[in-house]
Amino acid sequence: MTTLRTTTWGEGDRVAVLLHGMMGSAQQYHRVGPALATRGYRAIAVDLPGHGNSPTARSGLSAWAAAVTDAVSGHPALAIGQSLGGVVLAASALQPARAVYVDIPLTASPGPPRTAEELTAKFTAAQAGRTLAALRKSKPAWSDADRQVEATAAQQFDVATAVALELANDKHPTPATDVPSLVIHANPSRYVSATRAAELQAQGFTVRAIPAADHTLWYSHFAEFMAALDNWPL
Repeated sequence: MTTLRTTTWGEGDRVAVLLHGMMGSAQQYHRVGPALATRGYRAIAVDLPGHGNSPTARSGLSAWAAAVTDAVSGHPALAIGQSLGGVVLAASALQPARAVYVDIPLTASPGPPRTAEELTAKFTAAQAGRTLAALRKSKPAWSDADRQVEATAAQQFDVATAVALELANDKHPTPATDVPSLVIHANPSRYVSATRAAELQAQGFTVRAIPAADHTLWYSHFAEFMAALDNWPL
C-alpha cells in the first residue's frame, strides 16, 4: 500500500499517533493535535486509506494496520484511535506506551457481513448527508471549523475503499492491557453500553464516560476530553 499521508503538530521528543474514524480525516484532530503539542508531544495524525489525502485501497484490516505502522515511528509514547481508528490501532504493531480508544466497544467481531451493494448504498448515503449545511442542522454543538473538517473529509472519502474493508470482515482484535489503556466513551453511547464499559474495566482498561458527548467526543466536549487525558495521566 502506498504511504499514508500525515499531519504533524509540535516538535516534542514524545510521539503521539492520532487515528480518526470512518469518513473522517487527520484534520479531526485540528484542536487535539495542537493541545498535545503544548504538552510536549509531536502529534502525528494519519489519514487512513481512502480518507483525507491518503491513497485509496482495496484491502482488509491487516493491510490498513500495517500501513499505519509504516507511516509513523514505532513505539510512540501515546496513540489515540477514535471509532474505526481504534480498530486499526488495536490491530496494528505500533506498541504505544499508552493507548486511548475513543467511543469504541473493542469487541472481537466486526458484525454480520453485508453485500457490496448494501455497503455502497450505506456509505454513499452517509457521505451525501455530511454537507456543511446538513451538519449545521444536525450537529449544533460542533464549531463551524469542526463542521467544515467533516464536510471536507466526506468529500475526500472513497466509498469503494470502505466497502472493501467491510467485505474483508476481518476479526477485530481486543488489545491486551499490558500497557496502560484508556477507553473514553460518550454517555449514552451508541457503541459502548454500560454493560460493555463494565466488561472493559474488568479486563483491565481504565474507562471514562463523558455525559452527553458526541461520537467524536472532542467536537462537543473538548475540555472534558482533554481533562480525561490529563487526569489519566499521560
